Amino acid sequence: MEPILIVAVVLAVLALVGGLWLFVGRRRGGQVPEEVSAHKPTRLDDLFPPEGEPAEGEPPAEEPAQAPAATLERPESIPGRMQRLRARLAGSGGFGKAILSVLSRGDLSETDWEEIEDTLLTSDLGIEVTTALMDELRTQAKVLDTSDPQAVREVLRAELLALVDPSLDRSLNLERPGAPAQEDAGAPEAGAVGSGADAQEAEGDQAPGEAGAAEGAAAAGPAPGGPAAAILMVGVNGTGKTTTCGKLARVLVAQDRTVVLGAADTFRAAAAEQLTTWGERVGVEVVRSEREGADPASVAFDAVRQAADQGADVVVVDTAGRLQNKAGLMDELGKIKRVMEKVAPVGEVLLVLDATTGQNGMRQAQVFSEAVGITGIVLTKLDGTAKGGIVVTVQKELGVPVKLVGLGEGADDLAPFDPEAFVDALLG
Repeated sequence: MEPILIVAVVLAVLALVGGLWLFVGRRRGGQVPEEVSAHKPTRLDDLFPPEGEPAEGEPPAEEPAQAPAATLERPESIPGRMQRLRARLAGSGGFGKAILSVLSRGDLSETDWEEIEDTLLTSDLGIEVTTALMDELRTQAKVLDTSDPQAVREVLRAELLALVDPSLDRSLNLERPGAPAQEDAGAPEAGAVGSGADAQEAEGDQAPGEAGAAEGAAAAGPAPGGPAAAILMVGVNGTGKTTTCGKLARVLVAQDRTVVLGAADTFRAAAAEQLTTWGERVGVEVVRSEREGADPASVAFDAVRQAADQGADVVVVDTAGRLQNKAGLMDELGKIKRVMEKVAPVGEVLLVLDATTGQNGMRQAQVFSEAVGITGIVLTKLDGTAKGGIVVTVQKELGVPVKLVGLGEGADDLAPFDPEAFVDALLG
């Protein structure tokens, strides 16, 4: 057979098969398969539809979801905190119950007095305070000559209240400092930073960029908004400094004060994030470094300077936890304070103590006081009064008042220290 004839036969067979397939497809589905349908020419409008209209064959684009507006929390008022914390303290009981049960027996034996002394010592009052309190209780028990528990309770309450010393000033120094005096440059105030040997020491401790920034700030004079009241938070690892900074910001916001937080704990990766979260909840700005391990003094300086530029009322600077027996780390705290004072005096240096550490907290207080001159104590984790004796000891030994107490994990579980509520809680 001729080749041309063979090709013609093959083409005819293929055409016949194709025709039958198309016919069957139409009868079964009523549609021509897509792959053999007539080609539709592409138009430019199909490739580039007018703005806002989807291309043919594409689903309409979804509208981007609107992010919900951030809702700022309104911290609890100070009176509300105090009422709630008093109730929590009063419900916790304390060593007072054990002492009262012994004193109410009437004629006390030496064994009874030893039991009272052991109870006081295990409450971390310390040997000196316990001895003084025991002498006074023995004397008053003889003078009163009574076994009435209520009368003995009033004596014990008066003695404990005197030890807690309600006369100490427990208010935070939140006064905005005025512009530094320039009249007598040759005679700076005691403790002032920015001139003389102290200034040279502070500048020598700083990194080159930091020293230049500090010198420029001093030459420029006070910022337009004026310096803010500065608070420096210090303490050992694990006492809850960063959390306390966040909670303190909430206390200040509840008093309608504007606050800037400084994340100068640059050695713990999560510290800045944690502080930022606290700030976002109440609309407080946080100054931080994006570089882990940055110079904490530089971050503290930036925080105080920014608070001054913005005219904020208070700046609270968090610092890294440090062991009290590490001289180098303790010296760094002094550097941070000196650098901050190039912009504004540090009105408060608050030492955060864990109430459960007992007498070890006393040693911490002594070392930190020598390094930076603490002005107040923040006692955290006081959710039970078994270790509350540190309140008495630290105030008696250092003359530094407990200014704030924390009694739980809640965001508003921080309030000014109330001596009478505390003593009533100890007595149950």
